[in-house]
Amino acid sequence: MNTAIVLGATGLTGSRLVGMLLGDARFVAVKIFVRRSTGINNSKLEEHIVNFDKPEEWQNRVKGDVLFSAMGTTLKVAGSKDAQYLIDYTYQYQMARIAAANGVKRYVLISAGGADASSSIFYSRMKGELERDVQQLAFEAVHILRPGILSGNRKVVRTGERIGIAVMRVVGAIPGLSALRPIDVGILSAAMINASMSPEKGTHVYGMGDVFRLGGK
Repeated sequence: MNTAIVLGATGLTGSRLVGMLLGDARFVAVKIFVRRSTGINNSKLEEHIVNFDKPEEWQNRVKGDVLFSAMGTTLKVAGSKDAQYLIDYTYQYQMARIAAANGVKRYVLISAGGADASSSIFYSRMKGELERDVQQLAFEAVHILRPGILSGNRKVVRTGERIGIAVMRVVGAIPGLSALRPIDVGILSAAMINASMSPEKGTHVYGMGDVFRLGGK
């Protein structure tokens, strides 16, 4: 039986992941670290409302079997590259470092297609730096998922994302390009859970097509 830790539980993928973990008998507890309450009432849920800028106040609570990291924002929402880096890199790396130091054995990260620490593109470089750095931590297994564009029921509908999803659905319908089609967050969440159940140790990176297969599609 497993205890899951989830970072990013209020986001599009994280909220779906939490719901699936709460319904999965293989997990006896689900710990979430959030800035505001989710309002979820479930006996398996441990909700920790924290200030991510003060890890010394909550780091001793980051204990369990697997850490799922699904935190992220957009440049538009964050307001600046520095603010986005704080959320997409700093807070995620901070949680991973604490979890590894506390003896958490498995780590599952949602990254992005094209992640590359040497990229000239800010977003790709940021994601690549996080991938690179978490692999140096003392986890027994690190699973890095690089999905394409995500689809799901967003609280805020963004015009650019809606257009992007429509375009990639057309592209994904072209023979040989199915891996590029948008991925539903339910499939991505299933892929994260399946990755966490793998007995294999070491680092494993899953590209777009791999994520679909891992999620059962």
